[in-house]
Amino acid sequence: MSARFAHKSVLVTGAGSGLGRAVALAFAAEGARVAVAGRTAASLDETVALITEAGGTADAFLADVSHSPAVRTLVADVVERFGSLDVAVNNAGVFRGGAPVVELPESDWQTLISVNVTGVFHALQAEIAQMRTQPSGGAIVNIASNLGAHRRAPGLAAYIASKAAVSALTRAAALDHIRDGIRINAVSPGPLATSMSLRPGESEAERAVRMQEVQPLGRVSTTAEAAAAVLYLASDDAASVVGTDLVVDGGASA
Repeated sequence: MSARFAHKSVLVTGAGSGLGRAVALAFAAEGARVAVAGRTAASLDETVALITEAGGTADAFLADVSHSPAVRTLVADVVERFGSLDVAVNNAGVFRGGAPVVELPESDWQTLISVNVTGVFHALQAEIAQMRTQPSGGAIVNIASNLGAHRRAPGLAAYIASKAAVSALTRAAALDHIRDGIRINAVSPGPLATSMSLRPGESEAERAVRMQEVQPLGRVSTTAEAAAAVLYLASDDAASVVGTDLVVDGGASA
C-alpha cells in the first residue's frame, strides 16, 4: 500500500458501487481513512468490507445529498469519526435519459437537478465550511461527465445540463475558495465499465463491440483509470491545479 494519503481523511459520496467504490478503494490503498457515503447501507457495507479486507480503514455513513441538513450531519459525523476532512469526492449522482426535451418528464428533470447539481452544492457548502477551519485546508473533486460542458448527445438534455452545471460550479467555487486553502477541481468521465454505460438489454460483450466502433480509444475506460485521475487532483502532485475539469473519456470529446 502506498502512503500518498497517509493520515488523510477522505469522504466519497455515492461510494456503494461503480466509480465511487473504485475511488474509495484507491484512496484506502494509498493510506487514507475513507468515509464511504450513500443511501443504501448494504452496498456501503460491501465497500467497507472490501477496504478492510485489503488492510485499509473505512466506515460507512448514510446520507442523501439532495437534503442539506443530511449533508451537514454527514460532514460533522466524518470529522467526529476521523478527526478531519482532508479530501472530499462528490460522486453521488443519478442518470435519466431517453427522451427529447419536449417529451422529458418534469420529474426526471427535477431528480437530476436535485441530486446532480443541488447535491453537489450542498456537499460543497458543508465540506468548505469544515475545510476552511483546518490549517491544512483541503481538496475537493467533483464528478461531472464528458456529457455536459464537453459533449452532447440526443435524448440526454437534462443529464447534460446537470453535469455542465457541475463543471461550471466547480470552476466558480475553485476561484471563491482557493485563498481559503481549498483546491476544487472536477473529473469528467466518459463511458466507464459500469452498468450505466450499458444500453437497455445490452450485454458487456455487445457494449465492447459498440465501443470499438464509436470510441477513439476503442473501449470503455475502467473505473480504476477514472479513480486515478481523482487521486491525482486530490494529491499534492496537483498543488497548483485549481478549477480544472479533467476529461477521462478515451478521446470521445477530443
